[in-house]
Amino acid sequence: MKKKLMMLLFVVLSIFSFAKGYPSKNINLVVPFAAGGGTDAVARKLGSLLEKELGQPVIIVNRTGGAGAVGMTYGSTSKKDGYTITMITREIVSLPLMKLSPITYKNFDLVSLVNMDPAVVLVGKDSKYQSFQDILDDAKARPEKVKFASTAKPNFYALAIENKVGVKFNHIPYNGAGEVVPALLGNHADFTLMGPGEAIGQIKSGQFRALGLMATDRIDTLPEVATLKELGYDVVSGTWRGIAVPKGTNKEIVETLNKAIEKVTASDDFVEFMTKANFGVKYLGPKDFEKFIEDDTRVIKEIVDNLK
Repeated sequence: MKKKLMMLLFVVLSIFSFAKGYPSKNINLVVPFAAGGGTDAVARKLGSLLEKELGQPVIIVNRTGGAGAVGMTYGSTSKKDGYTITMITREIVSLPLMKLSPITYKNFDLVSLVNMDPAVVLVGKDSKYQSFQDILDDAKARPEKVKFASTAKPNFYALAIENKVGVKFNHIPYNGAGEVVPALLGNHADFTLMGPGEAIGQIKSGQFRALGLMATDRIDTLPEVATLKELGYDVVSGTWRGIAVPKGTNKEIVETLNKAIEKVTASDDFVEFMTKANFGVKYLGPKDFEKFIEDDTRVIKEIVDNLK
């Protein structure tokens, strides 16, 4: 009995000592999407600043496939030693709800949320719609006739509005924002929903008009655009990105990473980069990050259930 207690004490002390010495080598940051995209850009900036804060190299590892499922699965099943961390995105919620991935956020210990980009309602400069209410009124008068240019299928931004308001749009699928922009400019669609950073150039030049923001608060890059909540519709939706580690990782390691990320996301360097790239900075620690995902899960689950 005494021998077993001594062994247990040794294991506990070893783990504690390991956590206190963390990090002592390279950290791999798994990005579940290809290099060059928004998630990759945020991860690379975050990683470069974490290197300075933690005193060890942070290596970006792009693991693509399955709309993010491949990379997030890889990250969740890696060693629980803090040397493989993963940038998780909203797909960690949507994919399992659609039975497209067995991995959920519960396969991770959440570290920090770092970014949130609400969707913005956009129309072309010559659109007949002058307000968000105009779109809804037309959709109610002509069910499934108002043409919505969708950057994804299913599009949870538009579906959230449909569920909340009780309207149906005509979803026209496109392969990402790159195709949606010319479609809207060419009047091939009536409106779209995308992150502000994906259309900020067209908004600032006057080619697009922003009619509403799916956020809890207005954002600095578009201060003149009211939230849908201000317009009478409490619908919040958008993309987000955060850092997580495999479930069961030592709490000391999680806290070390979280403190470093909190400091980095508040730094002038990170804020300036995110602002210039039109990404929103939103930091949340482990507990608040978990509540944030739980709330988002309820929103997406309602949408998925209605699709069935």
